Amino acid sequence: MADPRTIFIEPLTATAFAPFGQVIEREGAHHYPINAGMTERYHDLARIELGGVHPRPLISLFHGQPYALPLALTLVERHPLGSQAFFPLSESPWLVIVAEDEHGTPVRLRAFRPAPGQGVNIAMNTWHGVLTPLERDSDYLVVDRGGEGNNLEEHHFETPWIIDGRP
Repeated sequence: MADPRTIFIEPLTATAFAPFGQVIEREGAHHYPINAGMTERYHDLARIELGGVHPRPLISLFHGQPYALPLALTLVERHPLGSQAFFPLSESPWLVIVAEDEHGTPVRLRAFRPAPGQGVNIAMNTWHGVLTPLERDSDYLVVDRGGEGNNLEEHHFETPWIIDGRP
């Protein structure tokens, strides 16, 4: 029997991830040609949420160092004033770790492994793990919220959760 604090990695699908936000991908997306037919626009792929006082969207680049599996997860965070979108700039593997909320506490954690070409938009106030590249340093385009107010809440687990690399 598996340890109840072990999380097995799932493939990332729009249906499985829907309670936590949106999957950013071309597959099934509304698209149309622009620029005299030389470019295909994949339109409105995620719901960017900006709350609080004087919010403004931020576009950033994150450079993450790799984690090894199995991973002892000791921290998750959430952003109560805005969503946070991550899109990898390479095909390097990475994980998206999310949790449901129960009275302010992260519960029922899940780990997803995006396929090449998939990103995510984590909905406002959703518990999630930190950026988790695997195997090598990796770069990500990130869209999130700037502005006044505290947009970060962290939760530290007394006992780590273990992210298992097996399917």
